[in-house]
Amino acid sequence: MTSTQARKAITEEMHLDAEAAISAFSYKSPEKLTRPKTNTMIAKGNLVRAMVQVVREGGENNLHYHAKVDGFWFVLKGSARFYGPGDDLIAECGPQEGVVIPQYARYWFEKAGDEDLEILLVQAFDEGNQSESGRTDSAPKKQKGIDELSLADAKS
Repeated sequence: MTSTQARKAITEEMHLDAEAAISAFSYKSPEKLTRPKTNTMIAKGNLVRAMVQVVREGGENNLHYHAKVDGFWFVLKGSARFYGPGDDLIAECGPQEGVVIPQYARYWFEKAGDEDLEILLVQAFDEGNQSESGRTDSAPKKQKGIDELSLADAKS
């Protein structure tokens, strides 16, 4: 049986449910930053979600991987350095540049330079369960604190 044959039959109800879930979104930079990193969820679908992280001094993360998602990172402001195991440089990205981190690839990143880093993360899930990304630390955490903002917070 091919993957096409294994797919379930598409029904009108499935189309209507999906079309009812279409949503527009916008993003505004957070004004009051109290921690080294702030995550703002801006959109969610069944298999994808998008958030913007603002990373200040001390907001770098540790070597880790995600077992349930591919990650698409795109710099909006500032610059970022992405590293792999052994602190090998994967990419240095400025505005309008990014990197794709496949499922299971180990990495960590930090802001580069004096300006705060504002970076878009789009995660594509391997199945329709977005309760977690399957993040697994490969080294001790470096972060000192993260503020989490929800979709509702992002729209206000």
